Amino acid sequence: MKIRILGAHMFESKDTRLSSILIDDILAIDAGGLTSSLTFSEQEQIKYILLTHGHYDHIRDIPAFALKNQDRTTDIYATESTLDILTTHFINGTVYPKFTEWPSSENPALKLNTIEPYKPVSVGEYTVLAVPVCHSIPAWGYQITDSKGKSIFFSGDTGPGLHSCWEHIAPQIMIMDMGFSNKSADIASKPGHLCPSLLGEELQDFHRVKGYFPRVIMTHLNPDVEDEVKEEAQQLAQQLGIEISLAYEDMTVEI
Repeated sequence: MKIRILGAHMFESKDTRLSSILIDDILAIDAGGLTSSLTFSEQEQIKYILLTHGHYDHIRDIPAFALKNQDRTTDIYATESTLDILTTHFINGTVYPKFTEWPSSENPALKLNTIEPYKPVSVGEYTVLAVPVCHSIPAWGYQITDSKGKSIFFSGDTGPGLHSCWEHIAPQIMIMDMGFSNKSADIASKPGHLCPSLLGEELQDFHRVKGYFPRVIMTHLNPDVEDEVKEEAQQLAQQLGIEISLAYEDMTVEI
């Protein structure tokens, strides 16, 4: 399994892009930095897009992607609440076309598929499991497992309180929300985000449940505190004896 980090930050600039990752060139998770990260030929390879929740920085590039790739149907997977946000406020026939009916109802640009939590679903050659995470609106993390048994967990935006997730997943790699440094732990947790110290508590809980630590990649970074987070992440990695790294745009990882 090849994982490419398309967007690793919560703010966009010339050098930073919004949340999105790409698996094996064909399956994307979140679409904040989807089209802005890929050539047109790379976009054409995408067959499936999973959405963790309905905040703008995670769904932004869906319309641009659909407009350019309207000659085929791309499958969108999300929970009902996220799809409701997408169709009510975004691809609603006013802000953007209803891509589920456009360019035609027989051959739409997008097909929406509802995922239910804790129920594995086949998405191409992958098995996808959605688990609820802790955020300011309903949000879901995804475990993606390929045909060889390799798996990752992508948290999307989440705060502390992930104990109920751990019994359902067993990834080799966790890609986790990390928008704050430790000095802002209280601020981070209220809207549903993590800092290194909060993540450390969650990882220790995971270890108690599963008996091992996965490799961790921190994403959804705030550039203003990224240096602090990097230092705190190194301290956490040393404390737990595990590999922790910060994501960056176009970072690639293989498992």
